[in-house]
Amino acid sequence: MEEQEQKILELLKDENYKPMKPKEIAMLMRVPKNEYNDFLNVLGNLELNLKIQKNRKNQYRIVEKVYYDGIYRKHSKGFGFVKIESDEDEIYISKDNSLNALNGDRVLIEIVEEKNKLKKAEGRIVKILKHEKNTVVGIFQNNKNFGFVVPDDKNFGTDIFISKKNFGKARNNHKVLVQITKYPQKGKKAEGKIIEVLGNVNEAGVDMLSLIKENNLPARFPEQVVQEAIKCGNKIDETDIKNRVDLRGQNIFTIDGEDAKDLDDAVRVIKLENGNYKLDVHIADVSYYVKPNSLLDQEALIRGTSIYMLARVIPMLPRELSNGICSLNAGEDRFTLSCSMEINEKGDVISTEIYKAVINVTERMSYTDVQKILDNSDEEVVNKYKKYIKDFKLMEELALILKNKRLDKGYLNLEIPESKIELDIDGRVVNIKKYETSFANEIIEQFMLTANEQIAEKFYWLDAPFIYRVHEKPDYEKVQELNKFLINFGLMIKANKDNIYPKEFAKILDQVKGKEEEKVVSNLVLRTLKIARYEEINEGHFGIASKYYCHFTSPIRRYPDLFIHRVISKYLEENYDVDEKFILEYKEQAKDRAKRASEREKIATKVERDSEALKKAEFMENKIGEEYDGIISSVTSFGIFVELDNTVEGLIRFDDLGNEYFIYDEEKKRLIGEKTNKIYKIGDKVRIRVKDANKLLRTVDFELVSK
Repeated sequence: MEEQEQKILELLKDENYKPMKPKEIAMLMRVPKNEYNDFLNVLGNLELNLKIQKNRKNQYRIVEKVYYDGIYRKHSKGFGFVKIESDEDEIYISKDNSLNALNGDRVLIEIVEEKNKLKKAEGRIVKILKHEKNTVVGIFQNNKNFGFVVPDDKNFGTDIFISKKNFGKARNNHKVLVQITKYPQKGKKAEGKIIEVLGNVNEAGVDMLSLIKENNLPARFPEQVVQEAIKCGNKIDETDIKNRVDLRGQNIFTIDGEDAKDLDDAVRVIKLENGNYKLDVHIADVSYYVKPNSLLDQEALIRGTSIYMLARVIPMLPRELSNGICSLNAGEDRFTLSCSMEINEKGDVISTEIYKAVINVTERMSYTDVQKILDNSDEEVVNKYKKYIKDFKLMEELALILKNKRLDKGYLNLEIPESKIELDIDGRVVNIKKYETSFANEIIEQFMLTANEQIAEKFYWLDAPFIYRVHEKPDYEKVQELNKFLINFGLMIKANKDNIYPKEFAKILDQVKGKEEEKVVSNLVLRTLKIARYEEINEGHFGIASKYYCHFTSPIRRYPDLFIHRVISKYLEENYDVDEKFILEYKEQAKDRAKRASEREKIATKVERDSEALKKAEFMENKIGEEYDGIISSVTSFGIFVELDNTVEGLIRFDDLGNEYFIYDEEKKRLIGEKTNKIYKIGDKVRIRVKDANKLLRTVDFELVSK
């Protein structure tokens, strides 16, 4: 379709072209009769996107103006921004130029003012190509003869009017799912009808259910998909063992968090006679069970990834697979796709072998217990696993070698603690603290990174159809912005437009390690980096300082991993002599699957962040009036954000900074007191009082405590 669009545009741009009717264009381009309807659809799409237009005689010509399409991100105050592919910066859209577009809509814009040193480019929405949502979650407010739904998404742009006949069974202050029947026009609100009542706003579990509905997540698997999963059984097909390397007699371990249910990776390390290490990484052979174009595959492709909403998980695959036959449960025979690597004492991978195996995991270990063994800090745990201590010590030894080699290359070891949000049986927050990690976590991370790199490099040189994990170098302008902050700590990243290296970032992180400013600097570096994505073309991974990288190790919860497992399996089956038809078909699929997976990952990340923000606000609702010490994590034109030691972040608005008027210094992202010259900047310690918290808005507000 894209190729035909391009040919049509080239024809219409030709200086000798005269406006023609669709049939005339089709004849000129020699479009077969049986493809004419498809050709008309291509013309219609070009017209819809304002690339071509018809005159009164139904003749097409090229549109002279340049229009761009992108996703509209609306602010609660009415203005918004559109991100277009050809520009790194977003285009500002004023309220008057928004054409009543809603948050998330795909729109067509024209540039009305180019960007300059002082401000962003400004645009005008000329057409709404597609509304992102036709259903919205919100709180129903009953005014007897009519009502309104106030959306949970405060940037959505409009309340939704509900006529009495469309109330359904909703009552005042119910969380509801409303279907939009009329989009806003010329100052009029959107209209809709309530199609599902989720429950009272304060009812346990309604908050997470609201997030699921708001983001249109597939919370349940269709019955046919579940039945297909059940047919896979809970025991391996023993007739296939002859086609695999049988490793069931070896000491092989899974190491995960205590709560993990889907165990898709297992490891083994031994020392070879030549002094080198042999690292075996065994990954669940999910592609053996989830066949291309099966119902399971189609559902997994729709979901793209598992989504972790604190105590609730929306898995990519049914639990019958993810917790059953595909999970590497201890004491059970399981099929794997395995990668064995010989590694020398410098951390160099000498050789790599990829093969199909059958394993039987010796022990299901937790990070906590492995760390206790390494530290010799718990006599009961040490005695329980006494015969495996040598295995874990060897893993620690190798992981340390791999990590040090990685750090030398410029691996960005960002020390940004995650939140551990503890819930009661009803899903309400009882405590929030930092999620503590140990070197046991690092062992698995280093082993998985190494396997991912080796797989990516091997299949890159085979020119196989593949999906890579790509992380581009940051923009030079953003590095310059970062340096404006780092100078406050006596630090600077050396870079120019042509040379931006991860090692320069790694040096900065190493210089602040263990210092008070470590967390702040790590967060600043993270904000400077680009977001990683999936691509069918290998472009390396900046954050890992790696030329070749892919996701191979989690096929239970990520579709790209499942996809490349299929490719790897095909190459193994055909002894690396794969026919051209497969390569062409899967190269096309790789492009599509990578794009889909990146989009689904964005949604998953948003939902996971929203669920955390919601629960953090819920937790702080009971802490209003209490005082805490915190660190300024961000400075904006409307106030400062402060992060507490328990990872909760709140906003101090200008009004809550005291009696003084503060000026926002955008260049250095700091606030300066007009009278006292008091400065607030990123990294400063402050004492705050919790002023307000709102679970529905997912916000926490602080006020400064005068010292």
